[in-house]
Amino acid sequence: MTNRQKQALIAILVVSVSLRVLAALYLGNEVKELPGTFDQISYNLLAQRVLDGHGFTFGTTWWPATQAGAPTAHWSYLYTGYLMLVYALFAKSALAARVIQAVLTGIAHPFLAYLIGREVFNPVTGLVAAALTAIYTYFVYYSAALMTEPFYLVLILLSLWLAIRLARSGADPGEAGESKWILGLLLGLSLGAVVLLRQLFVLIIPFIFLWVWWASRRKQFGPLLLAGCVIVAVILPFTLFNYLRFDRFVLVNTNAGYAFFWANHPIYGTHFVPILTAWMGTYQDLIPTGLLTLDEAALDQALFRLGIGFILQDPVRYLYLSISRVPVYFMFWPSAGSSPLSNIARVGGFGLLLPFMLYGLYRAAVSSRRSYLEQPVVLLYLFIGIYTAIHLLSWALIRYRLPVDAVLVLFAGLACVDIAERIPALGRRVRPVV
Repeated sequence: MTNRQKQALIAILVVSVSLRVLAALYLGNEVKELPGTFDQISYNLLAQRVLDGHGFTFGTTWWPATQAGAPTAHWSYLYTGYLMLVYALFAKSALAARVIQAVLTGIAHPFLAYLIGREVFNPVTGLVAAALTAIYTYFVYYSAALMTEPFYLVLILLSLWLAIRLARSGADPGEAGESKWILGLLLGLSLGAVVLLRQLFVLIIPFIFLWVWWASRRKQFGPLLLAGCVIVAVILPFTLFNYLRFDRFVLVNTNAGYAFFWANHPIYGTHFVPILTAWMGTYQDLIPTGLLTLDEAALDQALFRLGIGFILQDPVRYLYLSISRVPVYFMFWPSAGSSPLSNIARVGGFGLLLPFMLYGLYRAAVSSRRSYLEQPVVLLYLFIGIYTAIHLLSWALIRYRLPVDAVLVLFAGLACVDIAERIPALGRRVRPVV
């Protein structure tokens, strides 16, 4: 990195942190429902309940259908633990949790975008991707929300970067300076933390491992085995904790069954509606009455079986229902049903960058070199495709797309550099794109 690039990156990080801290100050110490952030109310209450000695429970009947005082594993233990730590140190201050989170992710998120952009494309693209990440409205907004999203995005990017480094250390031992065993260890820790924030990422891990094994020319089985063992070691204590509480196997959280049941219920017909009501209301009414006596874990598994049954009963309806989730997932236009804040964030972020993201995806594809499947850009394509497919086949919300946005911003950076290179006055200042 040249001194000029270093100065540019520092400036980007300063802007990133400043915007996120401003967002944290705007949201303040009060934890209330804002567009797309209801989960922060749950995390705030849960962290306080645990600190007050009530364990992982709620004082009243709570989402998804958990009775007052009953054990819950619906929420991320790792993120709840973060809030508990901050609350214990700063007198249960939500503002302190927001600011700390904003500073950490304000530095880490654009820096990782730079690292991946540099690794996959070139340093200039990495800097542009970092700059876009720093000002992307959704990232700024959610960085201050007391939810898993900000740390989840950072750890996903960290995992992708470590996977790329591990693959390159196998394909060319002189390419990466880190030990392949250290990279395997760090990859396992990172992926384990990702799963603790949102367990659906378990479905992505095999594809990451498969790509690393292939891209390293089948040389990294040992480090990948180490990474897999570390993931198990990270998750296992929480699985055992769940077993002691529910007397049944629960990998990490009790949310997959609820989401799959509600997302594919026949009430939708063939047209998915992302939010049926504000809170439990309609959602809880859809649960068969005979199942409501079950504990949270047993109910989650029972609802998952019912969700599978909905698909088997009418696979054609499920196909059309999944297709109807596409505009919900990729929504970039303003909506009369959304708040002004949501419309500004949506149009000013994803809507503004979408053309650049699409062009960047195209440019990366047509500019690829030989041995295409071994190129790091393939891992990014793989992640975008699989992560999107998971949500189109289950529950689609805009905020569930944010991990995909975090990777698409890299392609937007590529597009910006490519366009600049084609303008004579700017082209002399940037290097070739790929």
